[in-house]
Amino acid sequence: MVDTSTKSISLNSLGIKNATVRYQLTSEELHNLTVAKGQGVVSSLGAIAVNTGEFTGRSPKDRFIVKDDVTKDEVWWSDINIPFESEKFDALYDKVVHYLSEKEIFVRDSYACADENYKLNIRVVNEFPWSNMFAYNMFLRPTEKELTTFSPEWTVINAPGFMADPEVDGTRQHNFAILNFSKKIALIGGTGYTGEIKKGIFSALNFILPVYKNTLPMHCSANVGKDGDTAIFFGLSGTGKTTLSTDPERSLIGDDEHGWTAENTVFNFEGGCYAKVINLSKDQEPEIFAAIKKGAILENVVMDANGAIDFADTSITQNTRVSYPIHHIDNIQTPSIGKNPKNIFFLTADAFGVLPPISKLTPNQAAYHFISGYTAKVAGTEAGVTEPTPSFSACFGAPFMPLHPTRYAEMLSKKMKDAGVNVWLINTGWSGGQYGVGRRMPLKYTRAMINAVLNGDLGSYRYEDYHIHSVFGVAQPRSCPGVPTELLSPRSTWNDDEAYYKTAFKLSNAFRNNFMQFEEAASEDIRRGGPQRYAF
Repeated sequence: MVDTSTKSISLNSLGIKNATVRYQLTSEELHNLTVAKGQGVVSSLGAIAVNTGEFTGRSPKDRFIVKDDVTKDEVWWSDINIPFESEKFDALYDKVVHYLSEKEIFVRDSYACADENYKLNIRVVNEFPWSNMFAYNMFLRPTEKELTTFSPEWTVINAPGFMADPEVDGTRQHNFAILNFSKKIALIGGTGYTGEIKKGIFSALNFILPVYKNTLPMHCSANVGKDGDTAIFFGLSGTGKTTLSTDPERSLIGDDEHGWTAENTVFNFEGGCYAKVINLSKDQEPEIFAAIKKGAILENVVMDANGAIDFADTSITQNTRVSYPIHHIDNIQTPSIGKNPKNIFFLTADAFGVLPPISKLTPNQAAYHFISGYTAKVAGTEAGVTEPTPSFSACFGAPFMPLHPTRYAEMLSKKMKDAGVNVWLINTGWSGGQYGVGRRMPLKYTRAMINAVLNGDLGSYRYEDYHIHSVFGVAQPRSCPGVPTELLSPRSTWNDDEAYYKTAFKLSNAFRNNFMQFEEAASEDIRRGGPQRYAF
């Protein structure tokens, strides 16, 4: 039962008894409650700042999927998709709802998927007001009229203060995020990191859409040009996915999670953005900076006594974040749907400094690089990382992909061919040497390369216009408007051919070694899309 006039709701059907339920509170009400409860502080920019506690990021080893008749033959069971027993889930669920009973609880009805044909109604139950405000920001917001007939299909139950007992409950440690596809529940406990909420639903859609809806789910951002052409940006954290898709000349569809339908449209899953703010600059990223105002939530940033934020301070975490509703960005696509995808960009921050800053991929290469999902960790970002380390995440989002990566890759490859889409590999990482020797590719040049693609300045492959990289086999442009020609060839920026090729083959071998886990399921065409391998 929902009463939108008094904003009340019963949670008895979920097993939560005698709770004081705060239903569908406004963003401002949740902001004020967070401050009043001492759970957040107002920053000088107006956004509320919270600390997520012990966990400042996702915990992939504590993410589980219930193994039952729905999932047992579909899910790619692995150290990413870890099975959980149905009986253990039921017992743990009962403990969590008992924990939430008789407490003040915050409940929000919302939905995912901007395309009406793929809409997923969601009820989010939170222990904390700022977690519920995050749900307001990140999911799509129904109208008052829609709420009167709202029926949730999936439920997210989020109890950061509940600690599991691993020996009894079957978890690895006290925190957990568990998907149950039969009961359509995402159960999250022991962690205050809000990203677990949105990634729980993203993971669910990554199963539902390809299995039941013939739609490719994508961990990507997307925007649309004035002529209606859609561009898609894949990339792992720190590669520039949010920054590069937020373009004053193009309308933002969304910054992180999308579906590509059989009707050749691209729709946003979400109603907001969740951006990293490490080293955020008003000059370099004005749209994101301007979105940090009242209604936004900053996570784990460092502020002074006056609420001024030091975006360079990583003393709490490298993974400082902001969530905000998408309407905090001025130039957005409404509704969040694009048609006519024309260009796909795979973003990587190559800390080895050997990949070209821009290169064009064949469909086979695109499928290979999509399955690989490469970027690199640099010294200092994680304990024990003292030199560039390759990091691979299948489909640019392995922790959220319940199916085998080749299933998503084959869907992408078919869609690329059917739609005549061009795919580009963009290195937003290092040039002139690896991390510590070279320098990061300037953002203005990366933007110039992307603009050249979108404007049609980099056309079809011709030998006169492109050079085939001798190690990675990709086609790198010989010239690009707005970019110094010498930057387009990574080898020429090194001034040491032997060191360059030694490092390039080191990365090439890392690609090949990583891909071995997928070779048996991958087609011969996809396997041929990889780089050369030499024991240099």
